[in-house]
Amino acid sequence: MKVEFYGHVRQYKSIQREIDANLQEVLLSGSYVQGPMLKRFEGELAKYHGTKFAVGLGNGTDAIWLALMALGIGPGDEVITHPNTFFATAEAIWIAGAAAVFVDCDPKTKCIDPKKIEAAITPKTKAIVPVHLYGQCADMLAIKKIADKHKLKLVEDNAQGIGAAGKGFKIAELSDVTTTSFIIQKNLGTFW
Repeated sequence: MKVEFYGHVRQYKSIQREIDANLQEVLLSGSYVQGPMLKRFEGELAKYHGTKFAVGLGNGTDAIWLALMALGIGPGDEVITHPNTFFATAEAIWIAGAAAVFVDCDPKTKCIDPKKIEAAITPKTKAIVPVHLYGQCADMLAIKKIADKHKLKLVEDNAQGIGAAGKGFKIAELSDVTTTSFIIQKNLGTFW
């Protein structure tokens, strides 16, 4: 028996009619960028997360980078995150002009360890980017308390945790901005 690394063909076949109908709708609309399908996706994603807005971008790296820039974070600033993530999290911080400061992960969740964040805060620290991993959330209640205490911005990297919730909170409830990615190998990936 051959076991594929990704089950995309099987997944596609299970919802092929729906996917094909949506692809045809996009192709026949003639609007391939910023078209009605993106508007619909943004509305559905905002509703799903209980947020006022969702903005579709090219990828999760751009989402983090642009979120940091929109929050006024740039050259000379530091952003706390952790290294147990794809390099794009740190890359986005670097593209914004800030320096990534790594804090180790919690041994149980493999997400950022809130107990280690305060030791990494300096006068240059402007934000924390917790990364939700493996369908579970970082401890956002503890991280939010730290961010509020030190007047830091919170940008959730939710590329690996869409649909997850923690004890007493949902993704996007406690942060300034929440980002995600739908690249094919994510928890909720897409191939288009």
